[in-house]
Amino acid sequence: MWALRKSEEQLTDDDKDVLVCLFEHSPSLQMAYKLCQELTSIFDTQLSKREGKRQIWQWMHKVRASKLRCFDRFLTTLENWLDDIANYFIDRHTSGFVEGFNNKLKVIKRRCYGILNVAHLFQRIQLDLYGHSLFALKIIEL
Repeated sequence: MWALRKSEEQLTDDDKDVLVCLFEHSPSLQMAYKLCQELTSIFDTQLSKREGKRQIWQWMHKVRASKLRCFDRFLTTLENWLDDIANYFIDRHTSGFVEGFNNKLKVIKRRCYGILNVAHLFQRIQLDLYGHSLFALKIIEL
């Protein structure tokens, strides 16, 4: 699975061997891998928003022509949000920070389940958010 998550440039010789074996048994997996790599290359290229949308539409048509069903839900999402997604090409910003922050809050919320005292809750949140940097400073001072 890890070999499938890497770009072709990042593959080791062992990864390439694994992929060759996988693709021999599943040509549709090879097609899906190549399509994923093509979409990634669109986002890795400096394009205008208009050109980015055009290339994504072309990619979507190619996926539909491939008859692969594994992309169906993704294509629906892409169609519904394409204009917003294509804003990435304007300044090449993602929502990665916000997504990561939201995930961190969900984890903290799970870890704090059962803490009824609001002061203790906020102490726990502070510790989870900033504790590593405070601890690192103490080690450096030692």
